Amino acid sequence: MKEKASDAGIEKAGDAADQKRGGKGADKIDQAEQAADKKFGG
Repeated sequence: MKEKASDAGIEKAGDAADQKRGGKGADKIDQAEQAADKKFGG
């Protein structure tokens, strides 16, 4: 259950950041999402 919640939160934050930047740096945002998932999601 916690894994799904952390994944959803990370994904939502990444989507918000991507939208705010207009798609610029999307690859960096994806990398940050993956790093956060490894650290918090397991």
